[in-house]
Amino acid sequence: GPAKAVFVFVVSLIAMLTFAAVTQGYFIAKNRKWEAVVMMLVVFMLFRPDFFLDQWQDKYTDYSGPAALSAIESVPNGTNVRLIVSAPDFDTAIVKEKTIVITPETEGSGIDRLDAFGLTVMEDGDMLLLDEPFPGTPFFESLGNEYDFYGDVPAQIVMAQIENDRMPKEVFFIPALLLLLMIVGLQSRRMTQAPF
Repeated sequence: GPAKAVFVFVVSLIAMLTFAAVTQGYFIAKNRKWEAVVMMLVVFMLFRPDFFLDQWQDKYTDYSGPAALSAIESVPNGTNVRLIVSAPDFDTAIVKEKTIVITPETEGSGIDRLDAFGLTVMEDGDMLLLDEPFPGTPFFESLGNEYDFYGDVPAQIVMAQIENDRMPKEVFFIPALLLLLMIVGLQSRRMTQAPF
């Protein structure tokens, strides 16, 4: 809504002004080298808080083999599930990986939920072997026309990834602004004259 738009604008403005202060070498007083480094860190934290969130908490939980089927079965309807498919390229026979996304909307076993998207899976030990999608199914174009499903190397789903419930990335604005306030405090003490 409007409040979020204003919030994003204010944060972006602070980040841009801080970046300008770094490039000009002057904030409230002349920047020391370490202050410039800290201010660049602040800029990065304000523009890319998701980077720091990814270091703090994993974005996805990875499941492979039978555990992937159990995870797909247990996710609530409407949840995105990333599937990493491995198969030989149709033209070069080089094994490549491709990520596709399904959003189950009906209850059922993991195999049933995959089948609803035209993905026919068979368990073979710890592997989830994948048959070629039929024409008219959601992934026929992206998988069926790109990969060889009948070669010596089987096509398989090597991993299912489900997004974790994480804290909001905006939490990292707090340490960024605290660092900026620290720089303001330090430079205020040695401020002797206006920059211009």
